[in-house]
Amino acid sequence: MFRWIIALLILVPAVEITLLIMLGHLVGGWMTFLFIIASGFLGAYFAKREGRKVMEYAKFEWSQGQLPAQQILDGICIFLGGILLITPGFITDILGFLLVFPYTRPIFKVLLLAIIRKQIGKGNMHIIRRR
Repeated sequence: MFRWIIALLILVPAVEITLLIMLGHLVGGWMTFLFIIASGFLGAYFAKREGRKVMEYAKFEWSQGQLPAQQILDGICIFLGGILLITPGFITDILGFLLVFPYTRPIFKVLLLAIIRKQIGKGNMHIIRRR
């Protein structure tokens, strides 16, 4: 897992810089700069809006005596998406928007749940139950 993270930390910025340079040649440096700034602000707006919706629904479920498990997964996806959206670059923006938008988020929730279950199975995560 650590090797994948290191590889991504090297490859993603290299690809992002290449794309930014290519786009700069196509549309100009200032337009590229404006795209980056606009995607950051739009991403922050959408992440904040979706985060509030999820938090309100989680509070509602909690008040009904239910554990808001799906909202916790939604919150993790929105948080990760928000981080990716404020990071300059187009690949990170696309992935960030996919994590934030409610129509594409279920795909990532399934992947996230699979990762959590795998980590629990390996003994790397533990579930603490109330008595």
